[in-house]
Amino acid sequence: MLIFGIGTLLLTLFSTTAAQSIRKNSFTDPSSNPYLPAGFLSSPGGPFIYDASHRVIILHGVNAVYKHPPFVVYPASGKPYNFNAQDASEIASLGFNVVRVGIIWEGAEPGTLKPNSKQVCSPTTPGKFNHIHQFNQAVLNNYVNKLIQTVDLLGKYHIYSLIDMHQDVFSQYFGGEGAPSWALCTNGLPRFHAKNRWSAAYITSKALWAAYSHFWNNNVVGNLQGNYDRVWAEIASRLKNNPWVLGYDLFNEPFSHLLLSASPASHQAFDTQLECFYTGTAYAGTIAATAASASCPPGDPPLGLIPQIRSVDPNHMIFYEPDIFTGTAFENYIGKMNFANLVLNFHNYCPARDNNGNPDNNALCGPPEAETFLHHFKERPLDATPAQPGGPAWFMSEFGATKDTVDLARMTSLADQYLIGWTYWAWKYYNDPTGSKDEALASPSGKLYPKYKVLDQTYAQAVAGIPTSMSFNQTNSDFELSYTSNPSATSPTVIFVPVSVHYKSGYCTYVEGGKVTSKPNGTYLTIANIPAAQTVTVKVTPKTAAAC
Repeated sequence: MLIFGIGTLLLTLFSTTAAQSIRKNSFTDPSSNPYLPAGFLSSPGGPFIYDASHRVIILHGVNAVYKHPPFVVYPASGKPYNFNAQDASEIASLGFNVVRVGIIWEGAEPGTLKPNSKQVCSPTTPGKFNHIHQFNQAVLNNYVNKLIQTVDLLGKYHIYSLIDMHQDVFSQYFGGEGAPSWALCTNGLPRFHAKNRWSAAYITSKALWAAYSHFWNNNVVGNLQGNYDRVWAEIASRLKNNPWVLGYDLFNEPFSHLLLSASPASHQAFDTQLECFYTGTAYAGTIAATAASASCPPGDPPLGLIPQIRSVDPNHMIFYEPDIFTGTAFENYIGKMNFANLVLNFHNYCPARDNNGNPDNNALCGPPEAETFLHHFKERPLDATPAQPGGPAWFMSEFGATKDTVDLARMTSLADQYLIGWTYWAWKYYNDPTGSKDEALASPSGKLYPKYKVLDQTYAQAVAGIPTSMSFNQTNSDFELSYTSNPSATSPTVIFVPVSVHYKSGYCTYVEGGKVTSKPNGTYLTIANIPAAQTVTVKVTPKTAAAC
């Protein structure tokens, strides 16, 4: 979770009195609707994600990341990481159709060696790597079995899982989570563990800088990238046939001390390393600022993380993240990567936030949040390749982490403006070592906090055409959608309508170019295109005393 901008450190643990949920929502079980998105989704090129019926799919959801052992949420009654049918049902009732499910490298490959071991951290020349025997197939299988329980549970509620390999400040060693102890190479520098502001380690800890540097340059005998890639490939091979896996989020919020410089050249230098981590030296892409081929660190594997995953799983989308500062309106220099089914996956947080993640001043949040959207909107089509004409699709996998409803309303409105999906941070607090209780949408017992009303919106989950505009008015609950119809779409448009929250007396639907095929006041509004119409417009409004 991104919690700071240049010169600003935010988000520490605190205690607060949890508000009680004020919602008892009845909804139509999504598993009973044959027209909802199901099965493998794809990103063939252009800004949108599609289903097999040639519909554009828009995803709304939450993050569920457990940053302590066992490093994954799954059904485990009485445990703090318990994620059960109550969670899945409540998430579905909000109209959410995706959960970004966290996994942690340490959980998948904990190993036995300690930090700075010679077996791992001794310098080496490119290609001279040892097999260090930290991988354990039984441990990984047990870990992935827990993950699959959650994926399958969510799938029963027609909710996709975006599998997110999460990290903050590299590892528990620095007060966050991510890499196992054996993968820590700090050059023997003293550890800095921020007691009050965990994110201070990004700015202050040279040991942390060294750990990241050795990973991105892959310049120690332990072959850090090779081990990371292997773990991902093992996980993907287990999930390759699961239709409820949305895709793979490769590395959360990539950081390097090079980003602390105000120089664009330093940012470009790290983004080059990051791009090479994704592609490998054999598939090196281009750098956005110059269109020149990326010059990769000599220790990088020939086959990077994306081709390693592709070799075992050709089915799922791959969500790649730019560097951590692109979530606060900095430029992204990752350029063209010639692979199919990619999604540009970004975060968007206000740089001016207090220690609990809430905006210091909403007037200061709007401009950088809007600029972050605009940057990625402009860069996305420039990354078109033969494998993905029109560039990758895009998705906002983190925002929020706040109780500030003004900020949440602004962010979701911007997402609608750009017609992209999102996952709010976070479903529950889960004693987040790099977070705050204000981030949670639900209490530990599963009761929703009042801010859920801002996120529980009317929106199009599936569009039988190319959407041109979509909006939800937080004040009066009016919803509008326009799209160009697609004759190839074999299923209707589906719109989620949170009846018990925003339309307690029912709703009125006005359609041009299409026909309503669902029952009045249903949770899922379906629209069939009229064959002769090229454009379809839909408006949903709360029903008043007068008839529609």
